[in-house]
Amino acid sequence: MANALKVFTGSAHPALARAICAHLGIPLGRSHTVRFTNENLKVKIDENVRGADVFVVQPSCPPVSEGLVELLIMLDALQGASAERITAVTPYFPYVRSDKKDEPRISITARLMADLLQTAGADRVIAVDLHSPQVQGFFRIPSDQLSARDILVDHFRKRPDVAEHVVVAPDAGEVKDAAGFAKRLGVPLAIVDKRRFGDDEKARAVHLVGEVRGKRALIIDDEIATGGTVSESADFLLREGVKDISIAVVHPVLSGNAVARLRAAPIAEVVVTDTLPLPPEKQDPKITVLSIANLLAEAIARVHDGRSVSELYI
Repeated sequence: MANALKVFTGSAHPALARAICAHLGIPLGRSHTVRFTNENLKVKIDENVRGADVFVVQPSCPPVSEGLVELLIMLDALQGASAERITAVTPYFPYVRSDKKDEPRISITARLMADLLQTAGADRVIAVDLHSPQVQGFFRIPSDQLSARDILVDHFRKRPDVAEHVVVAPDAGEVKDAAGFAKRLGVPLAIVDKRRFGDDEKARAVHLVGEVRGKRALIIDDEIATGGTVSESADFLLREGVKDISIAVVHPVLSGNAVARLRAAPIAEVVVTDTLPLPPEKQDPKITVLSIANLLAEAIARVHDGRSVSELYI
């Protein structure tokens, strides 16, 4: 049992955990969660983990608070069961957008999440495409940030019309990542310039940096939440004369009426990864899901064997 590799999962995304285990050639670790009538949770590890190298796969998705508590309880249970090392694998990190104090008297909640994972028993963390670089600095334990963007790039690189594309950053905050995406595809970059008018109005697209007329636009972002940003950008790009519009994002949060909004928008395809599960109500013919299971399995194998993980994202 000493140093045996084991992968467990909470209730958030068991399909991803099973796919990771299939790539690793190991069975998924046995555990179960009990939800009592008073809404308390109990997590029971159903196999021996003494001396084992354990990885727990649990992204942040609805119900967010329940999933977070389940993860924390599972980490504590594994620590109490004498696991040698415990790694929290959070493909979509909880509260990742709460990464700064941009209002008075609020919590930098992403930092709190990092502290909670460590307190609960995590010895290290693996995440995928954090919303901003500083989040990785919140950890006081070893952490690895993987990127699924190459998986997205490979999908579009296979298109016979790839040379007709232009990568579009939907706002200034996404320029660096969009530029890297454009470089990998060997296509030009354009940037949507957004301005805010008045205290209560949302930012609106007012100008475009770059040439898009007659091209196939590919909007890049790290996540789709409500779908408002990409839908507005798509409308703006259509007025600027693009042929068609595709979207590539890592995390399909798709909150509220996001799917209906994307369905109604002038968008040909939305390409996402499975860092988050897509329940039936969030599935749509426009949405293409690419798996990151192989990427996570390779990172887990490298951490377990003591090999470099940085080679996966250099």
